[in-house]
Amino acid sequence: MLMTRNRRYLLAPTLLASLTLLTGCAGLDAGRDLISGLTEYVLGDDDNADPPATLAEDFQGEIQTELLWQHSIGDGADGQFLKLIPAVRSDILFVGDRKGLLQARNSVNGESAWENKTSYNFSAGPGVGVHSIFMGTSHAEVIAFDKVTGEQKWNTRVSSEVLAVPVVARGLVFIRTTDGKIIALNEHSGSVVWTVEQSVPALSIRGTGNPLVIDDTLIAGAANGKLGAFQVSDGKALWEATIAMPSGRSEVERLVDLDVDPVERRGAIFIASYQGGTSSVSETDGDVIWRNEAVSSYTGLSTDMRYLYISDTNGDVSQLDQRNGAALWKQKDLHNRRLTAAIAYDNYVVVGDFEGYVHWLSITDGRLMGRTRITKAPIENTPVVVDGTVYVYAKDGTLAALRVK
Repeated sequence: MLMTRNRRYLLAPTLLASLTLLTGCAGLDAGRDLISGLTEYVLGDDDNADPPATLAEDFQGEIQTELLWQHSIGDGADGQFLKLIPAVRSDILFVGDRKGLLQARNSVNGESAWENKTSYNFSAGPGVGVHSIFMGTSHAEVIAFDKVTGEQKWNTRVSSEVLAVPVVARGLVFIRTTDGKIIALNEHSGSVVWTVEQSVPALSIRGTGNPLVIDDTLIAGAANGKLGAFQVSDGKALWEATIAMPSGRSEVERLVDLDVDPVERRGAIFIASYQGGTSSVSETDGDVIWRNEAVSSYTGLSTDMRYLYISDTNGDVSQLDQRNGAALWKQKDLHNRRLTAAIAYDNYVVVGDFEGYVHWLSITDGRLMGRTRITKAPIENTPVVVDGTVYVYAKDGTLAALRVK
């Protein structure tokens, strides 16, 4: 089986990082052997790769979009795969870069409210609480900053790198680390309230999905293909659902990571696996309602009142019925362009791609309706939509606010 180019792009920088996940007798030497054996399999030969779709130069969009404002935020992700996603609250946008720059800007006009140049290596965030924002680092730290001034409040050491955006609820900050732990910190002091651990396979995709808090329950997917529910107050396990079962002979073929952020609608939780399809499970007990094994994803999904929208591992975008998982349309014109999660709002589905384009699709049939290029660098993290404005943060630090005219 030859892996498509976008899947190679995801896995190649992951191989060395995954050595830290090897446990027991496997050890570092076994890890090196595994990496060596997988290199040709993952990278393959460019002549055999499934190339990304070429954008039509004569494309005439059905809609007009406008760039409201654009700024450069330091070094962005500094060439790495990180989960640095802007957060907007009450007309203030918070954003950080890899080298420790943290900013607050007016979300309407982009003007700076405050800036803090720290020495941290930010890897995920910001998560937003009542009075603070929270950033995770590659050096296993979680740091709280004041929302109004940007001044640091506390710093807590956790077990490993943080690659999920901190989630704040019920006075707690929920952290997911790359070694499989979910850690609840006190929002005000940073002290550890509870910790639970999910198993991590020998090889996994670099990244973790953000936990989802629904009332008194926390939902989180794991690299072993299982979705778990935990009690917010003390981390007690409530249920566990097997979303995807590893299959195949090689470690790569057996990757079934749940790296997308779970979403909820009317008592159903929707989640996608890297190679194990998309599923709906009951929020109450984790029973699988349906599974569509033909649509897998490592980037994410979104919902409206009736449908799911998902960028799959081949760079195609699909609309699925929330009731049964049936695919209603698939957009293939952006095939293998390493799309971000597909975000639905109003009459559109928005995705970014590896060449810095933002695409608008019709929510009705998936046809391309418009596109805007904000940079030549990849857009990897999920676009953020607030009040009809799309905020996009590219890998080179380009931050832009876009709107349909």
